[in-house]
Amino acid sequence: MAAPGWSERARELLQRMNSFHGAGSPKGLCLPFMVAGQQVGHMPQSVAQRLCQYPAVFSVAQGDKAAACVELNKQLASFEERTAAVQGVLKELKEQQAFPCLKEWREELYNVMPYFCDAPLFSMERAATPLLGVKRYGAHLNGYTWRNGQMFMWLGRRALNKPSYPGLLDNLAAGGIASGLGVRETLVKECQEEACIPASLAAQAKPVGTVSYTYVGAHGGIYPECQFVFDLELPEDFVPQVGDGEVQEFYLYPLHKVKEVIGSSDFKPNCAMVALDFLIRHGYIQPDDEPQYAEMVEGLHRTL
Repeated sequence: MAAPGWSERARELLQRMNSFHGAGSPKGLCLPFMVAGQQVGHMPQSVAQRLCQYPAVFSVAQGDKAAACVELNKQLASFEERTAAVQGVLKELKEQQAFPCLKEWREELYNVMPYFCDAPLFSMERAATPLLGVKRYGAHLNGYTWRNGQMFMWLGRRALNKPSYPGLLDNLAAGGIASGLGVRETLVKECQEEACIPASLAAQAKPVGTVSYTYVGAHGGIYPECQFVFDLELPEDFVPQVGDGEVQEFYLYPLHKVKEVIGSSDFKPNCAMVALDFLIRHGYIQPDDEPQYAEMVEGLHRTL
């Protein structure tokens, strides 16, 4: 049997990264996770059963139509109270080795809210977010340059000691938005730390939209993610340097090679989506030439 072509590989990537919406998904079995009357996540039943052993923090309640949901205790009324209570439970579960994702504990807090524009209701350990199925946000940079009239893109290769996707290709700079940080602040920080891009240059990056998707992880966790995407045209003579060790090497690829690796297993999946979005926006992929063009655009921008 012939290997699948590029279009099919790209389609499979988008299906995988939107698996929460696909056939066989546990979506219908997940319980809404509610805080102060607002849904902020989708919780797998196995997680709900474990968390409800902590009734001072979590409880199963019946909704208006008798549908079960998991609620954060209403007596936890402030951001600080909720954060402390949730973190206490998660740390205990980490000590119990209750869930595989907690092995990646980072001591990094993410804000939890219904929508990005809303005030955060509490914050929680980044590694534990798939247990509650809450939304995660990040900032990603497409760094590109021109040489002899041809566009090239800088990509990084992740360090082999990274806890997730070690050794795979990545965008030039990217990172999750931690509690207390803004979108552009996160981008500039990651540019400096990962690729030694000066703040004055990183500040010239242009916001160009978002890429959003929801997938089911290997251990059943739910990952609704939205990446704020920036494009930065770099000087022809600029060469990124390894900074904090999260990247081991950088490559300058022509766009045809970027397209090629998007459809391979060598690219971190969500970063491949960001690169695919770049190729579409810059007209490298055309609707008359790519029969799955509309499906690709839709797959890059799914509602969380």
